[in-house]
Amino acid sequence: MAVTYTTAVKNARMDAVAAQIDAGAAAGKLEIGTSAMGSILATFTLNDPCAAAAASGILTLSGFPKTVAAGNTGTAAAARIRDSNNNDIITGLTVGVSASDIILDNTSINSGQNVTINASPTITHA
Repeated sequence: MAVTYTTAVKNARMDAVAAQIDAGAAAGKLEIGTSAMGSILATFTLNDPCAAAAASGILTLSGFPKTVAAGNTGTAAAARIRDSNNNDIITGLTVGVSASDIILDNTSINSGQNVTINASPTITHA
């Protein structure tokens, strides 16, 4: 039998995730990388706090769209969210032009190129 959480519990758990992202002395960050995070292509500084309260078991990061200059060249395939002390909070995020956790307009990134995340990324409680 599958475990089922109430919406209130899901929201509390997602709010705890947001608190961990915000736990460092500065804002957390979202890093876009190549497969298995072999190379970091772009780093987005998140708002601090990173999100409003979770709703319906979904944490929506605030302050998007955001644009940064890419630091490296490669194909974006993965992402992670870290606190300001570089502790991984969420790993294994997918990156693509559709049907991914992080949506970019193009996954082929060149150093110095502007990389934009137009839609606010969301993290959904499983």
